[in-house]
Amino acid sequence: MRNTLVFSGSSCPLLTGKICENLGMAPAEAELSQFSNGETSVRILTSVREKDVFVVQSGSPKINDTIMELLIMISACKGGSANKITAVLPYFPYNRQSKKKSHRGAITARMLSNLMHVAGVKHVITVDLHASQMQGFFKCPVDNLHAEPLIARWVRLNIPHWKEAVVVSKNAGGTKRVTSLADALKLNFGIVTTDRKRATGNMTASMIMNHLDGFPAVINGRPSQPARVLSEDTVVQEVNGSARPSRTIADSQGSPRRANGPPLRTNGLSRTPRLNARHPSSQASPFDDMPEEEDAETQDYTDERAQVVTQGRLVQGHIVPDDYPSAPQSEAGGEGSSQNTEVEDPMTMSHASSFFAPEPHALGGSGDAEASSDEEDEKLQDPKLEHMITLVGDVKDRPVLIVDDMIDKAGSWIAAAETVVKRGHAKKVYCIATHGVFGGDSLEQLQACECIDQIIVTNSFPISERKAKSASKLVILDLSYLLSEAIRRNHYGESISPLFAHIAD
Repeated sequence: MRNTLVFSGSSCPLLTGKICENLGMAPAEAELSQFSNGETSVRILTSVREKDVFVVQSGSPKINDTIMELLIMISACKGGSANKITAVLPYFPYNRQSKKKSHRGAITARMLSNLMHVAGVKHVITVDLHASQMQGFFKCPVDNLHAEPLIARWVRLNIPHWKEAVVVSKNAGGTKRVTSLADALKLNFGIVTTDRKRATGNMTASMIMNHLDGFPAVINGRPSQPARVLSEDTVVQEVNGSARPSRTIADSQGSPRRANGPPLRTNGLSRTPRLNARHPSSQASPFDDMPEEEDAETQDYTDERAQVVTQGRLVQGHIVPDDYPSAPQSEAGGEGSSQNTEVEDPMTMSHASSFFAPEPHALGGSGDAEASSDEEDEKLQDPKLEHMITLVGDVKDRPVLIVDDMIDKAGSWIAAAETVVKRGHAKKVYCIATHGVFGGDSLEQLQACECIDQIIVTNSFPISERKAKSASKLVILDLSYLLSEAIRRNHYGESISPLFAHIAD
């Protein structure tokens, strides 16, 4: 390509070499070094005047040095009168910090985009951002490429009986990514969710006490005396000086109902009972005003739960038998609370909790800012905490594809793999991600896990040759063809839409 230069940062010289080989050109010359005090030094050894410049730099274990090197290279090319500077970032640094997780948290990904704009970048090419909304952080066009077509092609060519496979998300946040791959391959999908196991006591009752204790009950539009808790699962409301017990429990299907009464549902919809302002001596039920035909329909209504729901217990990130001794304390139960060995029915817990206000969140919102993967894995490894893991989906005697955008810590991946194998009786497990970050010894842990058969990532994040050779389960897919075609189309002003299409083999 004429009037085009491709510079390589220190993080991914091999990937840049493959990109230039595909484009039929050699990488442009630049001298990258550091002074004795750690400052980064960049010298551009090729004229960039009126040229179309592409700087290829990905995240790396030395992430902050990588960022400074990228910014200085962009600034140097801008000072050399380059026509247009495009940053090619296969793995965008700090892309997990794209929202505030606390009141004094920083949106670091947005700050990095502002730094790149000030340095002089005019276009950004990246692959599988952690949150696609990050494209709005930039003041220049962003091409967020997807590795999904490449992964889908590998699945079709390398997994025996792949049409019987099930695509599984290891957490609730990855369902959109999982359903996209499942739709492309026309496969079924499932989800694995992890939650702290609750302490002794009925969850419905604890929710009632938590949100009603100390607040006045409103009867016919008038506030009455504050609710007084007599026992763990009974709330007594004082009406005109007289006490009348009113208890809400959940049946075996998880549908709330009052004690010794019909379910609180009519025509498949939730119905909130209305308290009567009758004389206290009257023991009339709140449902006396309901028509008889509605009550008959209520008796016929069945709330069927999902048929394929498998549960397991997690201790220090691993599946344990049901009779495994519980931890003496639980984060949900507070100090000194004993752990309940009887697992609560998750459907009952879900239905019952939906009738009450959610716990207040640190940001005062919906709780969208969740903990990072590092924080979640640290909690999984805590010996004092026991977790309950739930698999929704039929994976028996099927290959399972556990999919996410990156693999950093191994805890949640191992927990999901053990769940689908030991509880769901899956045939084989493939851990698939775009970015193989592999922090610490996570790759060694995944390699040692007997429930994982293969680990599939791309070369967007540099993986040392020593690590790659020591992990026999590791498969690295090449992104150079995708990135080189994106560079070529960007230079000639062509559409990049064909890069998102799945091509049948």
